[in-house]
Amino acid sequence: MHTLKAMAPAVPIALSLLTAVGVQLVCQGFKVVLYSFRERRPAFSWFFSAGGIPSAHSAFVTALSVAVGLGSGFGSDVFAVACVFSIIIIYDSLRLRGAVQRHAKALNKLSRVNGNLNLGAFNENIGHTLMEIVTGIVAGGGLAALVFFFVHAS
Repeated sequence: MHTLKAMAPAVPIALSLLTAVGVQLVCQGFKVVLYSFRERRPAFSWFFSAGGIPSAHSAFVTALSVAVGLGSGFGSDVFAVACVFSIIIIYDSLRLRGAVQRHAKALNKLSRVNGNLNLGAFNENIGHTLMEIVTGIVAGGGLAALVFFFVHAS
């Protein structure tokens, strides 16, 4: 029988979680800067946006998976769980939320054309393109690896 101490990962789970949350915040902050420049005005709403580049959802789950893999081993069960859930989140960001975004755009257009519908405004910035997701994966994995190697180099 294993004790809890024997099953503890090399990198504390808290560090993996902090890494993932930190990557999420960095990505959302990057969106604010990027879209503020693009829109030529402060765009703080991008900090709470579900869309845009990079996909912070993809960065978040990739950072968690990479941090867990580096800490517990890429052959560990805990990495397998993190990886499976990351794939589900990334797939949903592209397919499911992408479809919701296309529907929102169509409904908003339909509502503008036909004033009698009175549907209200739907959020059109909820899904991701493949490039946004790939950018999020690269950012999340890269930043998680940097954190891991920085912490272990000390």
